[in-house]
Amino acid sequence: MLTLIKREIQDHLVYFIAALVCSGLLAIVLTQAVFSYDSRNPPVVAIGLGVALGAIVTFGICGMGAGQMYLDKTRRISAFLSMLPVSRSRILLARIAAGILAILILLVPLAITAIFLVRISTPPIPLYSGMVREIFTATFLLALAFYCIGLQTGWNPSALAPSLGGLGLTCLLVPLVVVKGFGTEIVVILVSFVAASLLRTWHNFSSTSL
Repeated sequence: MLTLIKREIQDHLVYFIAALVCSGLLAIVLTQAVFSYDSRNPPVVAIGLGVALGAIVTFGICGMGAGQMYLDKTRRISAFLSMLPVSRSRILLARIAAGILAILILLVPLAITAIFLVRISTPPIPLYSGMVREIFTATFLLALAFYCIGLQTGWNPSALAPSLGGLGLTCLLVPLVVVKGFGTEIVVILVSFVAASLLRTWHNFSSTSL
């Protein structure tokens, strides 16, 4: 399994590097926003940069999932690996594990930065430790949902409907989190979505000829 995960990382190294770079940039933006916080003059520049980077990250995460599945089909990687003593389930699990690792590389440094800022900041900065945990959980599940959308889209890139549907779902999930907040309700929704997406991905991957 570790060998398969290492292969996925090597084949898609650019996404891991991009995740680290984006994490650093978002940490800088977050720090700037906290230290320049003023209820009368919100940090517009920091918010704008954060939104732009967030959009790039969103499509980057989708792109990683799609790229993994698309390259698998075009290069027939799974077809080759299946000739070895490796099951399809292990191939897909290694692929998903690599995707989760990339997401963690993106989010963990941000979470550490947020915790540090909470500890050193003083009122009126409206942050507290519980909020960091809730935001991290919801953001991780949201990123995983984007990744799952990419997995499904990349496996059938020639079909227009799945691609447009994936793009539509991506654009819908972010406003849903904004409306619902970071509480238990959005966690349940995202976990259900991720579980259903992974089941569908496994069904497509296991039933399609390699």
